[in-house]
Amino acid sequence: MKTDARILVVGATGVLGRPAVKLLRERGVVVRALSRHPERAADLAALGAEVVAGDLTDTASLQRACQGATRVLACAHGLLGRGRWRSEAVDDAGHRALIAAARDAGVERFVYTSALGTGADHPIDFFRTKAAIEAAVRASGMPFAILRPSAFMEHHVHNFNGKGLLEKGKVQLIGPGTKPRNFIAGSDVAAFAVRALLDEPLPFATLDIGGHEHLSGLDVARLYAQAAGVEARVAHLPAAVARALAVLARPVHPGMARVMRLLSLPDDAFDESFDGAAALEARFGLRLKRVPEFVREQVVLAGPPPAH
Repeated sequence: MKTDARILVVGATGVLGRPAVKLLRERGVVVRALSRHPERAADLAALGAEVVAGDLTDTASLQRACQGATRVLACAHGLLGRGRWRSEAVDDAGHRALIAAARDAGVERFVYTSALGTGADHPIDFFRTKAAIEAAVRASGMPFAILRPSAFMEHHVHNFNGKGLLEKGKVQLIGPGTKPRNFIAGSDVAAFAVRALLDEPLPFATLDIGGHEHLSGLDVARLYAQAAGVEARVAHLPAAVARALAVLARPVHPGMARVMRLLSLPDDAFDESFDGAAALEARFGLRLKRVPEFVREQVVLAGPPPAH
């Protein structure tokens, strides 16, 4: 494992970036933590990371950040972005600018965070963009690794589901909430990212990553209710209504429109399954967090539920 690397983490205050920086610093690796919200990175600075302001929509900031870096972890995204930070500016143009800046700076390894199921024919544009940037990474001439995680628990289990139950006493699901989906914790993906950054030789070129369970939105809501000792109150926004609202919302908030459309698609529109969790654990010698364990942690962090 290479510990004299100088690593730039782009998106350092995110669900993946923050635990990746922490793991790297635990190993004594020099880290430059790039974030458009450097004020949120005091904990990373306290660990010895060099925190710098930067933005995937600001090419000059990317060029400055890449200077002196030997390896790059790209883990920012604009799924929910709008305005200056809309997905087209962040996930497409921004990552192309980052790839060019890293190549021009002589970066010797580029680790890109894609998504499970990414493809040029995916029904959601975010995943099609991911596929295009994968191709750009491969064509860059830099040694690379591509991570393809399933849905992050922090977003798709908690923020989009359980958080509502804990804070408001009710979960609002789009559609019936019956589609089984795979989830992975950001901290677990960070462990794979660190291996991709530091292992010699490069441990993989492309790696699909997912957890053990396949759970529906209803399953997740019930897990939160059970862990919190409350009733599983679930409201449903009909999928057809969500799709209509997505069309109306797109000019104002394309990121929210994208997520509404994603969650309103029929259960068979695209596959969100992953069956390789046990093989990943055996191959890399680690343990992947289970969804019920993650849910219990979130319930403890939230404290006693409010009275409703």
